[in-house]
Amino acid sequence: MTATAPITQDVLTLPRKPAEGGLTNIVGLTREQLQAALIAAGTPERQAKMRLGQVWQWVYHWGVRDFAQMTNLAKDYRALLAEHFTIALPEVVSRQISSDGTRKYLVRIAGGHEVETVYIPEEGRGTLCVSSQVGCTLTCSFCHTGTQKLVRNLTPGEIVGQLMLVRDDLGEWPERGAPKDETRLVSNLVLMGMGEPLYNFENVRDAMKVVMDGEGLTLSRRRITLSTSGVVPEIARTAEEIGCQLAVSFHATTDAVRDILVPINRKWNIRTLLDALRDYPRLSNSERITFEYVMLDGINDSDADARRLVKLIAGIPAKINLIPFNEWPGAPYRRSTPERIAAFADIIYKAGYASPIRTPRGEDIMAACGQLKSATERARKSRAEIAAETGL
Repeated sequence: MTATAPITQDVLTLPRKPAEGGLTNIVGLTREQLQAALIAAGTPERQAKMRLGQVWQWVYHWGVRDFAQMTNLAKDYRALLAEHFTIALPEVVSRQISSDGTRKYLVRIAGGHEVETVYIPEEGRGTLCVSSQVGCTLTCSFCHTGTQKLVRNLTPGEIVGQLMLVRDDLGEWPERGAPKDETRLVSNLVLMGMGEPLYNFENVRDAMKVVMDGEGLTLSRRRITLSTSGVVPEIARTAEEIGCQLAVSFHATTDAVRDILVPINRKWNIRTLLDALRDYPRLSNSERITFEYVMLDGINDSDADARRLVKLIAGIPAKINLIPFNEWPGAPYRRSTPERIAAFADIIYKAGYASPIRTPRGEDIMAACGQLKSATERARKSRAEIAAETGL
């Protein structure tokens, strides 16, 4: 049996609608776009580059949302900015904090749609998991987000806005006049939330340009990881136009199993995907590719699977993240036993690859990997319904 859900992108991003009153939201505009917008609003061209730098620093370094507070700008120029622009973030509908410190935010974007964003504090680092789509078109059968229909792509501002609103919540914006604090609560960003980032490529790329800019949010490309299920035509573009770290939702060592777990495999199979991945570290100057592998009891966790995995990725600089399956209500799978996961990891490790076993985080608030699901779609489906939909 094979899954019948769509495996190609079938919606476009909603056009960026000006806010009420025709104001343009600055958040998410690239430097080039913002400079053009400032000129269109009446900024003299000879001043545009300087004004761009000033506004950019106020918005992205200091986290200021009110033009009146941009004190190195003349009052009449602040008035001009307020007349044409706004600095708006998505709305936080709810925030849940797990017993392990993980924070999950339900975030409302334009049109009333909702996505989820997760902050994971760890020793020496803090990782923010952001969403790139409302829902997802890929219907990976082990993923809770995959049980939602895809509604639309997020805009660059809605992607960047997730980072900014979490920095708001954590109180991470620098304080003017205070000694510089090098501590970063959000030190890493992963595009592993709701959606397939490479089916929203241009918006994700533009959002990452803003996030990586050295005079604002300043997260380097080595601290950003994009996770894809294997949209092969966009992988080389990701290397060339974003250059961040790459993670691949791999999860199986045969096409027969991956066709069900990750249905996009029927469009670009394992061999095609691996051929595209071999050039990525060289093209992007990345050190290695991360292969994500969710451990499903009796499905993909045998010693034979581990040995096949090692053979498949031979020659690719890689590490393998083993992810104990995060069970959700109605899920058609069970988590592999700790003993089975350890045996699998040992085979990979002895073959010369790092094989960390990811510690599940935020399970008590449904914030763990593969569990993100908008509150607008809380109705639980029965295990049988989900199994029927995924072709199991």
